[in-house]
Amino acid sequence: MAAPPLVFAHRGASAWRPEHTLPAYARAIRDGADYIEPDLVMTRDGVLVARHENNIADTTDVARHPRFADRCTTKTIDGLSHTGWFTEDFTLDELKTLRAIERLGHVRPESRSYDGLFPILTWDEIVDFAATESARLHRPIGLVPELKHSTYFAGIGLPLEDSFMAACARHPWLRIAPLEVQSFETANLRYLRDRLGRPANLRLMQLIGDADAHPADDPTLSYATMTTPAGLTEIARYADVVAPSARAVIPLGPDDRLLAPTSLVADAHAAGLLVRVWTFRPENRFLAADFRDDAGADARNPSGSIAEMRAYLATGLDGFFTDDPALGRAALAT
Repeated sequence: MAAPPLVFAHRGASAWRPEHTLPAYARAIRDGADYIEPDLVMTRDGVLVARHENNIADTTDVARHPRFADRCTTKTIDGLSHTGWFTEDFTLDELKTLRAIERLGHVRPESRSYDGLFPILTWDEIVDFAATESARLHRPIGLVPELKHSTYFAGIGLPLEDSFMAACARHPWLRIAPLEVQSFETANLRYLRDRLGRPANLRLMQLIGDADAHPADDPTLSYATMTTPAGLTEIARYADVVAPSARAVIPLGPDDRLLAPTSLVADAHAAGLLVRVWTFRPENRFLAADFRDDAGADARNPSGSIAEMRAYLATGLDGFFTDDPALGRAALAT
C-alpha cells in the first residue's frame, strides 16, 4: 500500500502567523504538519537564517531602524533587480535586533497583528525546536529546508551548502530526522548528493518553476524540459522528489477553472520520483474559480481550500505544501 500524502507547512502555518517564526512553526506542528519549511539564506558572518528571500524589506521591520537606513541598496540576484535590505549585509547579531512582519498583511490581518513580536530564527534554532517538539509529541517532525539563491551566495563567498552540511554533522537530530532538502537550482542538489550520499532519512527535492523559466545555475535548461519524461529521468539521477507548482499538475483555463490534469504525476512516478506540489493557500484570491465563494477576494475559504486540495490529491500526489496545515490535514481525512 502506498504511503499517505504528507503535509508540508509552507514557511510554517503562514496563513496564521508571520512566516518563518517560531509561533508559525509551532502552530503548524500543532495543526498536524508532517514537515515544517525554513527557507535558508546567509548572513554576512556565514550563519544560515530562515527568510523567504535574502531581501528582508517585506518580511521584517528593518525599514523602521534608522541605524540601518544606509544599507538599503539595489542588487541583481538570479538576473533580476531587487531593492531593499539583504541578509548578507548584516551580521547575525544585527539581524537579531529586527522583528518579523506579515508579508501579506492586507490579506492576513490576524497574522499582521503579530508584526514586530518575533525574531529571525537561525537554522540551528529551528533544528533544536523540531527535535524538542518531536520528543515532546512522540512523533517525528520533518524538516524541509530550501537552499535559496545558491549560485548568488557562492558568488559572494558565502556558499550555503557547506554551512548546511556542517549543520548536518553538528546536529545528531539531522542524522535521524525526516529531512528533505529543496532547491530551484540543480548543481547544489547534485553537490549534496555526491557528498551526503543516500542516508535513509534524507531526500533531495528538485523544485520546478514556470515552464519557460530556468534554474539560476543553468540558463540553457528550461523547467519545461526538466518535466519531460527524459528530464524527469535525469532528475532521478540526483534527486528523490520533484516539486512543481500545483498548476503544473492541474492547469487553470482562461476562466481560472480547472482543466484536465497533465501527465506530470504519472511521468514522475514512472521515473521513480515522488511528487510534492506547492502551494495551497486558504483565501479566495488564491483558489481556482471552481472553489471560491462570494465572501470577497481576501476572505478565508476553508471549505473551498479543502475541496481544491482534494481535487489535486486525486491525481496521486505524494505530498503538498500548504499555508494552513490544519486544512491540509482535513483534506486528507476520509
